[in-house]
Amino acid sequence: MASLAARRAKDTTIKAISTVFAVFAIFLLAWILWTLLARGLPALSLGVFTNVTAPPGQNGGLANAIVGSLIQIVIAMAIGGPIGIFAGTFLAENGKGTRIGAAARFVNDILLSAPSILVGLFIYGFLVVPFGGFSGWAGALALAILVIPVVVRTTEDMLNLVPVGLREAAFALGAPQWKVVMFITWRAAKAGIVTGVLLAIARAAGETAPLLFTSLGNNSWSLDLSKPMASLPIAIYQYAGSPFDDWVALAWAGALIITVGVLVLNILARLFLARTK
Repeated sequence: MASLAARRAKDTTIKAISTVFAVFAIFLLAWILWTLLARGLPALSLGVFTNVTAPPGQNGGLANAIVGSLIQIVIAMAIGGPIGIFAGTFLAENGKGTRIGAAARFVNDILLSAPSILVGLFIYGFLVVPFGGFSGWAGALALAILVIPVVVRTTEDMLNLVPVGLREAAFALGAPQWKVVMFITWRAAKAGIVTGVLLAIARAAGETAPLLFTSLGNNSWSLDLSKPMASLPIAIYQYAGSPFDDWVALAWAGALIITVGVLVLNILARLFLARTK
């Protein structure tokens, strides 16, 4: 009885500690969200989405930064998305127990946990310096490198959850491996793969450090990917420390826009996963 009472006391203590820390974490997140809403909502207006960045006091907006971010994210996903899906498929279908599979997983884990600023420095030395300047292409490539490990990990994990019996049944019917992958395993794991892609987009949307060394930013309207290109994270970084109140307000508005965008992506991922189930 004494040992039972001691185990119950330990269980109650651990539950109480876990509950306290969970409530504290939720409180911090709610506080951050409330601050963002309180400062970002008053700064939102139609001009934020239609006007380009301008000098203080001239009612500038974030249109060029929003468009620049969207362009770079789309290019990054066009590059990193397919690479990540095919690499993750290889690791799940053919990379088990092989040296190349183990090496690929090791490198992917390093990229997944590496600070994003290191990726920016790599692209700076690999693309910016040799080719004569900052550019939207460099920024998109940096984001693509950040996207790849996220998609690789989620794709491999989701394909590993597909029952082996489905593959064996398809092979027994004479289907080649590429058809088994495309029409069996990918279809069975498509919800998880799409969720991973959306999460990768959410990560790329909020990255600032790699863009400082690649696309740099641009205060004017420019769609030329061979030149410096504006982006929302860079605009927030530049405006947040400004002494001008209207620029600080734009920084809060930009932060709210990114947060809402990431929230929408996560909601879409969950809805898609629930609908598929």
